[in-house]
Amino acid sequence: MHIFPLASQRPASDDPALDQLAQFLQRHPDALLLTGAGISTASGIPDYRDTDGVRRGNAPVQGPDFRRQEAVRRRYWARSMVGWPTLARAAPNAGHLAIAQLAQRQRIGGLVTQNVDGLHQQAGSAAVTELHGSIHGVVCLDCRARHTRRLIQEVLERDNPQMLGATATPAPDGDALLEPSQLATFHLPCCPHCGGTLQPDVVFFGDGVPPACAAEAGRKMGDASALLVVGSSVMVYSSFRLCRMAAETGKPVAAINLGKTRADHLLAFKTEAPAQDILPALAAMLG
Repeated sequence: MHIFPLASQRPASDDPALDQLAQFLQRHPDALLLTGAGISTASGIPDYRDTDGVRRGNAPVQGPDFRRQEAVRRRYWARSMVGWPTLARAAPNAGHLAIAQLAQRQRIGGLVTQNVDGLHQQAGSAAVTELHGSIHGVVCLDCRARHTRRLIQEVLERDNPQMLGATATPAPDGDALLEPSQLATFHLPCCPHCGGTLQPDVVFFGDGVPPACAAEAGRKMGDASALLVVGSSVMVYSSFRLCRMAAETGKPVAAINLGKTRADHLLAFKTEAPAQDILPALAAMLG
């Protein structure tokens, strides 16, 4: 595998890494793009892992624990009440916009994302497969009614005025780090329809990607002649699976990522560059 580090300034047309990416997409205009947290960091959303692929911060909420333990739900919703507004205000960055442009010009094929932030759709990308769901939706585990996250935020703020104005360190996917003492008086949100238990419409750690969504991502990989990973270490199986599917069927896999990926041994090449820098240059080069 060849690794091309990014030069200190924005890639120019004579940058070998940029040239190689352009040639890759020229050979594979139907390439599937698989994006991860690294494409959204320039929008102010923290990522999960460092350049060695090691997870940062506290252990994530596990889905079975969320559904089984009220204390876990209390911790999640209190942190989300404080952290979600930052994510809700986030706007697509130049990387998201460049991907939408590449798709509109038919320079790439399908788009699969591990992100739950919805920024690809805001940037204009269509038919996005969200492997891990959307943080902007909430589902009732009892009556299965669906609600917007914005509506549930209004409920949280109404029932927890003591938390208004609270500050905390932002964490990935609308989470925030709170002191345990802030949870003591927190009131959990309930389903506006039936009073049941609410869960964000995302795939928690410990849960599997819904079969229909996994099948959709697999079909997109089957329809593509290559795979380009952008801003992901592909450490979780749902994304690594696509890399392995491509490699096992003789389709080349390339990556734009700062640091190690689980699929390094499968890559034809990797460009170590911030997505928000190199993707706009790539879109400009391909016209």
